Amino acid sequence: MHDLDLTARALAGAAGDPEAVDDFVRGTQRDVWRFVAYLTDVQSADDLTQETYLRAWTALPRFTGASSVRTWLMSIARRTVVDRYRAAAARPRTAAVDDWVEVAERRQDITRPGFDEGLALDDLFGALHPARREAFVLTQVLDFGYAEAATIAGCPIGTVRSRVARARSDLIALLREAEEATFEAAEQRVPLRRAS
Repeated sequence: MHDLDLTARALAGAAGDPEAVDDFVRGTQRDVWRFVAYLTDVQSADDLTQETYLRAWTALPRFTGASSVRTWLMSIARRTVVDRYRAAAARPRTAAVDDWVEVAERRQDITRPGFDEGLALDDLFGALHPARREAFVLTQVLDFGYAEAATIAGCPIGTVRSRVARARSDLIALLREAEEATFEAAEQRVPLRRAS
């Protein structure tokens, strides 16, 4: 659905059309879920997506159309994630295991067989600075333009461009490090032949 269609469906939904609500959510849910999943984690994405839509419906009467409805919705999603982080930071943290150090030491790394590539990608994105990860996901994964991403992130367009460029550089460096570690681990596993 195009932004104009999405805006029309959102406004019709706010006026009480349940079919329009379904159309709007179906047209945007995938992008919202992916965005909040990249900003947080997959386990929290469903709850944060639902909370984003709840906030959007209560705020819809104040939607002025100054930006596209998708940009407006992603701004709400971003604020929802930020609020979740703030709430989590205010609570004391506890570990659900007896010995968290032992668990961390046993964590599987990329040099072991059977490592899931999806987890590797998640780790790469997780290693990025949050602002760079947000800009990269908005522009490269969710296909927002730089201007829209700047509106969602609440920063100048030049900042978004800079963050995306730095995220690319960081990802390339992280991939090179992972490849070198894999190569070194493979060399250690292969016994050297003795000269006869």
